[in-house]
Formats: sequence, structure tokens, C-alpha cells
Amino acid sequence: MKIAIFAREIDRKWHDKLIFIVNSLSYRGAELIFYAPFYKRATQIHKIALPAAGLFSSYEDMAPDTDIFLSLGGDGTFLESLTFVRERPIPVTGINFGRLGFLTTTDSEPSHYWIERLINKDYKIEKRSLIKVSSGSYLNGLYPYALNEISVQRQDPSMLAVKITIDGTELPTYWSDGIVIATPTGSTAYSLSLGGPIMIPASKAVIIAPIAPHNLNIRPMVVSDESTIEVKVSSRRSGAVLSLDNRSVIISSGESFTVTKAEFDLNIISLTSNNFIEALKEKLFWGEDRRNA
Repeated sequence: MKIAIFAREIDRKWHDKLIFIVNSLSYRGAELIFYAPFYKRATQIHKIALPAAGLFSSYEDMAPDTDIFLSLGGDGTFLESLTFVRERPIPVTGINFGRLGFLTTTDSEPSHYWIERLINKDYKIEKRSLIKVSSGSYLNGLYPYALNEISVQRQDPSMLAVKITIDGTELPTYWSDGIVIATPTGSTAYSLSLGGPIMIPASKAVIIAPIAPHNLNIRPMVVSDESTIEVKVSSRRSGAVLSLDNRSVIISSGESFTVTKAEFDLNIISLTSNNFIEALKEKLFWGEDRRNA
């Protein structure tokens, strides 16, 4: 079994746990390949005793026969996993070395149970829908797919005028700080803080949520994920920031782009028995009320 290990930076308090996980996987016969910048920083700067292993630094040089992509960190690290796996059916799992860990559903402690399940393929795979940006040459090499959301936000104090067309039907202009288009997975992220609804991951829909709208009767809306969403952004001063999950690029005023459902899903390994509703209650304290005790 070939396992790709991806991490950005792991706090010193987790170094012993990292060594235990890596050694446990190696002991059980896994062939490990590491994200090169992390491996070099861990071994050369932090002097962590990691075994000799193959390295990768991008989608292009990661072995296509990789069996599992293991993300060590928080939700931000997990979101970056998409840029390495892309359309390949390699399943991804996240081990929480961060804080909230909503996407990284497995805690690093205790580790013995999930390591055994991973090696023995005793897990289930959830397919998560993605959205993509098309049209416009201004992405400058930015991978045009997102797991959580695609957003466009003001770059300066001036509000934006965001024109949205859904399957040819134009909506009222959003005078706001921007707009978020979120997947069911992203419904518990940025969109949630904007008053958007929570969607079960298997939902066939996306959310369009304005950011700080300068209007009392503009609210988030839910549309079919089969819709074609065209977005045009205008600003009085400069451009705007277009973000796909945690990757961003500056676009000029007057630019337009199209958002559609991706033609492939991201395969996510679930190593815990907790379902989505349990995660909402445990991680986001959903429905917490002294009367429910």
C-alpha cells in the first residue's frame, strides 16, 4: 500500500505523535511518500527522525498509483489535498493536528485504532461534490476547482456590484462586500457564518450567499448543482479577490466567470463511526441547549 503524507507545519507538541504514526505505518508495510517541503523542513530544521522515503511536490510528480492521501493538520491543510489528488480516484483522509477539525474528522489521539483500519481498508468512502470556475484567463495557473466554496470579495473599502445569472435568468444585483458560492461540504464553512443553511453532504445543490449585503431583503439562496451560475463583478475603485477554498487571485473590475459542478468528486475516507449530524453536534455544538441535557 502506497500512502502519500501531506502536511504544512506541525506544532512541536505533535512531533512525537507524528513519529509514532509514520513508524506505525511503515512497520505495517506501507510505502510512504512525503510532501517534499514538509519532509525537508521536518528532518533538516526540526530534526525529526523520519524514515528515508520518496518525495512529491505537486500533482504532476506524485505517483498516480498512490493508494491513500493522508493529510496531517487542520481543515486548511485538508482543503489543499484537492490540488494534489485532483481527478484521480485516490481517497483522502485527514488526521486532525489543528484546532476545529471539521473536515479532518479523525483525531490524532488515539492513533492505533485508525492506523489498523487504514491499513486493513476497514473504512467507508464518501464522495463529495466539487465546483469549478471556467472562463477567464486571469486564474494564472490557479487550480480551478474547490471543495468548500468559491468566493469573490472586495479588495478595498468600496462595495462590489455582483451580477449573477442562473441558467440564463438574471438575479437582482448584489450590492455587497462579495458573494460566496458553496458546496454542501462548504455549507458548514464560510457560508454558515453568512447565515447560509446547513446541507447534508450528499445534497445535490449549491448555496449562493452574499457577504454583508447593503440591502435588508437579500438572503442566501439554494440552487441545483446542475445549474450554470454566471458571475460578473464590478467595483468603483480596483478589482476584487477571487478565492477557491484557500487559494486566491486578484481579478479586475468588470471580469466575469462561470461556476458549475465539477465533472468528478473527491473521495474522502471516513475512519470514524460519527456521521455528519454527530459531527455538527460535536464540533459546532449544533442544537446545544441546556434543555436538551
